[in-house]
Amino acid sequence: MSLDTLDGREATVLPTHVTHLVVGAGFAGVGAAIKLDEIGERDYLVLERSQDVGGTWLDNSYPGAACDVPSPLYSYSFAPNPEWSMSFSPQPEIQAYLRKVAERAGILDRFRFGTTLEEARWDEDAQLWRILTSAGELTATTIMSGSGGLSAPKLPDIEGIEGFEGELFHSSRWDHSAELAGKRIAVIGTGASAIQIVPELQQIAGRLDVYQRTAPWVIPRHDRAYTGLEKFLFKRVPAIQRVYRTAIYWGRELYVPAFTWQPRLAAPARKMALANIDKGISDPELRAKVTPDYQIGCKRILISSTYYPALEADNTELVTDRIARVTPTGIVTADDTEREVDVIVVATGFHTTEQPIAEHIFGRGGRSLATVWGEAGMASYKGTTTRGFPNFFQIVGANTGLGHSSMVFIIESQLAYVTSALRRLRAEGFPAVEPRRQVQDEWNADIQRRMKRTVWSAGGCASWYLDAHGRNTTLWPRTTFTFRRLLSDFDADAYEVEARTAPLPGLDSARPAGLDSARPAEEVSA
Repeated sequence: MSLDTLDGREATVLPTHVTHLVVGAGFAGVGAAIKLDEIGERDYLVLERSQDVGGTWLDNSYPGAACDVPSPLYSYSFAPNPEWSMSFSPQPEIQAYLRKVAERAGILDRFRFGTTLEEARWDEDAQLWRILTSAGELTATTIMSGSGGLSAPKLPDIEGIEGFEGELFHSSRWDHSAELAGKRIAVIGTGASAIQIVPELQQIAGRLDVYQRTAPWVIPRHDRAYTGLEKFLFKRVPAIQRVYRTAIYWGRELYVPAFTWQPRLAAPARKMALANIDKGISDPELRAKVTPDYQIGCKRILISSTYYPALEADNTELVTDRIARVTPTGIVTADDTEREVDVIVVATGFHTTEQPIAEHIFGRGGRSLATVWGEAGMASYKGTTTRGFPNFFQIVGANTGLGHSSMVFIIESQLAYVTSALRRLRAEGFPAVEPRRQVQDEWNADIQRRMKRTVWSAGGCASWYLDAHGRNTTLWPRTTFTFRRLLSDFDADAYEVEARTAPLPGLDSARPAGLDSARPAEEVSA
């Protein structure tokens, strides 16, 4: 079914009940739908607030948007694409790839676009989720959240910013109708999005001010176009692209010891980043401003070969003084200098340690996931299931992020774990299942113990990896192949279930065997 056939009316028709509700239509949501189909779980619905598939690759359409992981690895292993134009593909190609994969899989008839999950509450008696959406209500036996950690823009708390009279927008909500050529433009932030945006804006701006709070480490972007011969071979001899993907994967895994065990092993990357500064900037004063004063890897390592030359361009100024306030016509820094601007681009990242979907999920006792996580930080079991939230599976949850490789690898690992759980639970009857308290606590204690020796905790920087408690609840502190091994099969012994009080639609309601179903509800809701 083509996306073009999904008009507004059809997209808002909801069933009264589905066995599985998937939230989000990015890599996680599309992958979940495909894998549910593969195991015969075809009674599902995918809710997506936007009007197309893509997730972050639909939202982030700013100039220069591209992936910082090579495309043969940043794609599904089960759906290779021989038509990538570049080694680091641009945003439109990635979003088009997801659409093509979804269309070929024949899953789009179960997607509802332009539909937002407003609230999901666990019904203890019926043992199902009662869900309110922007298009109506329904119930579901399970929820699979693929909303992601880079979905909710984080706006800066700057005095007067609401009163700015010019154009103002976040990098992930780019205003393509804004006239930018010849304008005085300010970019707030120097993270992964900003270093892609700045070189593009520098070419068209009358003046460009880049506001930097902390200098990032930036290594060269060794990007290139794939040749016609390479594309031909990728298409005709798929094994060649698989070998290429494998080589990229293991090359990326070589970064792990430097991040998680011995930061001194990152010396070659540091040398590369310093050489990138020397090559891109000739002015000694500007070089000093862009040279980080913390261990490389402590914050996300960025890639660009055009960012530094853009900063040294005649029409660009790097501002390192703190922003004091925004006026209706400009930005005032702490030294009381006001720079008048016509456009402000906010490139200040996303809510990653307090994922917004948590505010809409209410588990046992009516407690929201946001409340539970707010007390001690994000904490789940294997980044996928959470105590107190039965039959709730999160893809790209707590401590599943990466600083070196492809999140699609993590997503596929989690999907394998969830589908393994669903097969097991269907075979044995489908109870309300959630991780044991002790198992979840031990999992997270081990992660935080390992985290203490990583560059993210000991590298001397503050980053968006850390939550309000100073804990890194974002990244995975081990190799990705270890993550895949640990999630290779559903470990039923780590879970508790409660006996049914009523039959559920969708899945068989036979008495479960092999899972701990003896405990009453009041004992497993702690």
